[in-house]
Formats: sequence, C-alpha cells, structure tokens
Amino acid sequence: MSSSTVSAAVSNKHHFERRIDEVKPSKSSNINSVIMDYLINEGYPSAAKKFALEANIEPTANVESIEERVQIRNAIHAGDIQSAIERINELNPDILDLDAALHFSLLRLQLIELIRHCTSSPTADITPALSFAQTQLAPRAPTQPSFLEDLERTMALLIFPPENLTPQLAALLDPSLRQSVAQRVNEAILSIQGARREARIKGLIRLRAWSEQKARDTKKEIPPRLSIGLDDDSDMDEDDEDEDGDEVMNGNGMEM
Repeated sequence: MSSSTVSAAVSNKHHFERRIDEVKPSKSSNINSVIMDYLINEGYPSAAKKFALEANIEPTANVESIEERVQIRNAIHAGDIQSAIERINELNPDILDLDAALHFSLLRLQLIELIRHCTSSPTADITPALSFAQTQLAPRAPTQPSFLEDLERTMALLIFPPENLTPQLAALLDPSLRQSVAQRVNEAILSIQGARREARIKGLIRLRAWSEQKARDTKKEIPPRLSIGLDDDSDMDEDDEDEDGDEVMNGNGMEM
C-alpha cells in the first residue's frame, strides 16, 4: 500500500477514531492481565497456563481451584445436577447453605432433568419426578413466592407434551438454563473464596456501552457505529476448543 493510500485512509477516519488510534495501552500491564483474569474467572485452566507461558506472566490463581469450578460447571452443563451439588458441598457447604435461591435453582434444574427423562417416552414412570418435587422442592417453595411460581411452572412440564409447550415452558428445557445456573454457581464459588465474582472485561464492556450511550445522549460527535474491537464488530467469535476441552476466546488477537 502506497504512502498516499495510507494517508487517504487515515484522513477519512472520524476524528474520534483517530484519537483512539493514538491511545497505546500497555500490553503487559493492562491487556494481558485482563485476558488472564477472564481465563481464570471463567474457568479455563489449560488456556490460562498456555497464555501465562506465552505472555511470560504468572497466573493469579491456583490451577487446582480452577479445575474444581470447571468440573462443577461441566456437570451442570451435562445435566448431572446431583453430582454438581455434591461437588459444591465438598468444596464448601456454605455456598448453598447461605444462598437459598441458588440452592433452589439447582434443585429445580435437577427436577427438570428428572422430568426430561420421565417424559422421554409415553410409558415412562413420572413417580421419581413427583417424589423429588415433593421431598426436595415443596418444603422450600413456601419460603419465597418466586420459588412457588418456579415450582408450579416446572411441574407443568409433566402435563403438556414437549412438542406443545409454550415458549415460557420450553425455555426450561433449553440448555441456556443450565448455562445460566452454572454461571451463578461459578460466581458464588468465587465470592466465597474472596475472589471477584465477574471477569473484569465484562464490567469494562458494560462501562464502554454506558459511555457510548452517554455520549450520544449529550450529542457528542462520535461515529454512528462504534466497534467493540472484537473480530470486525462482532462481540465474540464462536468459541474454539483446545485439546483439553477448554473453550478460549479468540476475538481479541489472542491465539491459544
């Protein structure tokens, strides 16, 4: 590319974008630490170890503690809620003892898995699901109105066939519910361990979105669309998996 072409491209940039280009954050002290924080917080031990070697930095957490969270997360994602609850209690019983809402959410997820199995065929026995709901969730339901509503909605899965569920009921069977509960569990474990509940990059992205909105509300001169800076305006590429099954982000110039 000729110097004249480069000059023309630079001159065509919005002045706000030119000011952004002038900012040169320290990769070692800022970007690398944010990446490492994300990998540790979200539970990607293999990626964290590889990145620590490549960036020549020390991990800020014990890899074994990350592995414990990963095993719990994987169990929830796989629908093995009983195993996840047992692992959580082995790690620290206070996690569920002190968070009734999280404990109820896990038990409800376990009930959903039982119902999923019970309704897999017309001849399946629904007794295990009914018994679990009666012994594990029903005693807790009266303690909070939201618990009772969630239990009633979940029990409706036994009444309606899977192909005729309303969107609200179908959402209970969607894998995203497992992911949501797993994220809450991850945050609860981090909190009780005295760590940050959320990766810093998530807060930075929210702050960036808030700042942009404030700038537009006050009629500041900024481009009509601002890229977040990850892979040509997309928030995140589809996650890649490394050889150990860890998903890593690849949308910020980082390669694992």
